[in-house]
Formats: sequence, C-alpha cells, structure tokens
Amino acid sequence: MVLRPLRRGDVDAWRDARRRNTAWLVPWDATAPPGAPSRPVTFRRLVRRLRRSAAQGTTLPFAIEVDGRFAGQLTVNNIVRGSAQFASIGYWLDREFAGRGVMPRAVAMAVDHCFGAAGLHRIEIAIRPENSNSLRVVEKLGIREVGYAPRYLHIDGEWRDHRLYGITREELPPGGLQRRLDDAESA
Repeated sequence: MVLRPLRRGDVDAWRDARRRNTAWLVPWDATAPPGAPSRPVTFRRLVRRLRRSAAQGTTLPFAIEVDGRFAGQLTVNNIVRGSAQFASIGYWLDREFAGRGVMPRAVAMAVDHCFGAAGLHRIEIAIRPENSNSLRVVEKLGIREVGYAPRYLHIDGEWRDHRLYGITREELPPGGLQRRLDDAESA
C-alpha cells in the first residue's frame, strides 16, 4: 500500500472508483448545505481546489494505492498553525479494498507524517455514529473518542451528528501508528 500525493493523472481511476462505488459512498459523502457554494463536481476542479489549499498550507491531499491500483483518497484538511497546530482527516475507499486493513494503514501513515514532517500536534477524525467501517479504523489505531458533535457536517443532504476522535503527538506510540499496526498484526 502506498500513500502519495493526489495528482491530475488519477482522473480516470478516480472517476471509475467513484462511479462504481456511488451507492457505497453517498451515505458518507459531504454535501453543500442550502445556500452554500457547491462542492467541486469534476475531478479537475477538485484537484485545482486541493492544490490551491495545499499551496496555502491548509490541506494535504493523498491518493491511496494498493498493488499499483488507485484505491481511494485521504485528505488532511483544515490545517491550523499558530498555537493550535492541528488538522482533521477525511477519507474514502473503493469497496473492493474494504476489509483488508488498507484504511487503517493509510490513516496511520498520514498521522505519522502529520506529527513528523508536517509538525502538527493534534489530529482529529469525525465519524458518523452509524459508519461502522470508519469506527473500526480508529479502533484498530487506538485513537480515542474525544466528543460528540450534533449536526456537525452536511453529509448526504442533511446535517449529521458525528463522533469525534483525536490523537496528539504525546499520545503517539513509539515508532508511530504504523508500528502499532505492525505490532498488532504480528501478535
């Protein structure tokens, strides 16, 4: 598995994955609330927006590859510097790769990068209470629940409640989250 920057050349694989996984992803996809500017509807616009945010230092957009194939996307969003030094992580995965430990590995790699090279102090992940697959990701990584946010994000056409999970640099185990996964898999 590889976590790498999302690039324009991912267009065909990204579109194919999103098309094939529409029913799988729609219940978890962010939507624009009434009156808000619409979200990018094309891959080209999405990449343009993500690149602009990355250049401003507020986003780190990644593609997830498994055996050289595009498998999904992970984005470190809302990077805040100054006294906060935190960000949030959002992700989606092609159903074909679900249940194989891909997303916990991708999140572990992203968190380790954020606490290392990116110099952040805190990472948060917001998950809908009924999203058992995403809840399993934070469980496998040992990321603790830190709160509950009613009507937190506009998802699938409605304001949806989310459980909030967070980890700080001080809570990172020796060797990082990737090492925690490796140790758990070898036990």
